[in-house]
Amino acid sequence: MNSTYIQHINSKVKLSKAEVVLIQKHIVHKKIRKKHYFLQEGDVCKYTAFVEKGLLRSYTLHNNGNEHIIQFAMEGWFIADLYSFLSGEPAVYNIEAIEDSELVLISKPANDLLLQQCPNYQTFMLQVITNAYIALQKRFNAIPHLTVDERYQNILQQYPTLPKRVPQRMIAAYLGITPETLSRVRKRLQQPK
Repeated sequence: MNSTYIQHINSKVKLSKAEVVLIQKHIVHKKIRKKHYFLQEGDVCKYTAFVEKGLLRSYTLHNNGNEHIIQFAMEGWFIADLYSFLSGEPAVYNIEAIEDSELVLISKPANDLLLQQCPNYQTFMLQVITNAYIALQKRFNAIPHLTVDERYQNILQQYPTLPKRVPQRMIAAYLGITPETLSRVRKRLQQPK
């Protein structure tokens, strides 16, 4: 039986039977409970994670103790501290489960092997990295060019179920605003025009 991960790859590129077998040999299924960490700042990120079920967040703490959420990852998304994963340097992000989650993990050695031996996996991972880079650029470009209201609306488009799954303080931390400011934004957007 193919995992959701294999199905996800096959929805983007067509894997051969041999590639499916090789990938299945090198992935690890892991369950992680709500409020438990997949990765903590200072540790080396040894795996990338594909979220089959659940919701995680990557975040960093500012010197003043405030959280800044970098990414939410829900079903069908990847999450890792990519710099740490690729370089072997200590992670700068924490990755925590917001809900009980089921992950597919791929280690760095397994990823390297699959990139060498599975052309379709290589194509798929290039798409993943490209899409992640585009999403990051869009997010960085939005900060100086969009209002907070527009950035909140973008989150609702990108993560439509998110407001039902996370506390508002986490959405505020993703936007880089206070929960009080987010409350005002939500109130403004709910007013009839």
